[in-house]
Amino acid sequence: MENKIRVGIVDDHPLYRDGVVFALESEPDIEVVGQGETAEDAFQIARDSAPDILLLDMNMPGGGLNAVSKISLRCSSTKTLMLTVVDDEDGVRTALRRGARGYLLKGTTSSELVKAIRVVSKGQNYVSPNFAAQLFKGRDERGSSVEKAAKTFPELSSREEQILSLLVQGLSNRLIGNELGLTEKTVKGYVTVIMEKLNVRNRVEAAMLAAERMGEDRPRS
Repeated sequence: MENKIRVGIVDDHPLYRDGVVFALESEPDIEVVGQGETAEDAFQIARDSAPDILLLDMNMPGGGLNAVSKISLRCSSTKTLMLTVVDDEDGVRTALRRGARGYLLKGTTSSELVKAIRVVSKGQNYVSPNFAAQLFKGRDERGSSVEKAAKTFPELSSREEQILSLLVQGLSNRLIGNELGLTEKTVKGYVTVIMEKLNVRNRVEAAMLAAERMGEDRPRS
């Protein structure tokens, strides 16, 4: 059997943490190697146990953002995956900038959590589709998102604008392809070009940049 994905979990709610541990330990390719409650615990687990993935609560004592920054700087081999609630959008964006490899809503299913861990362990980023939808609440029509993207990103072609508007909603390359009648490989190529033009490292950063710029254009009440 291949090496297991080694995971640490840091959350100051024991009942929630126990539920996550139970869900992960039932997976044959995942091993829980550490648990904690604070940002200091998170850094200690990253330093002493060197897990592949460290699940971090955004609002734990000491601050999830502080933990992400410290781990990214000193324990770069450990990838961090944030757990958050819907109303902490700004914190999630900041965490991604500081090195987090993705984020999940705390109400996510165990199957999505496992999927996210496997995706991040392979060096990719994971964005919870439900949370992405929350970020763009109020944009009920995709056409309006495309129009806003066109105004906000003049450096992108119309096709790239379409793909970016779907990317920020959390759609995978395959689902974007299904939406636009393109192959998954073609969409992947477009996403690569978009990241180069926007000078971002990955699709998560592209989505966050789009969210910020679009948000700046919103009229103030």
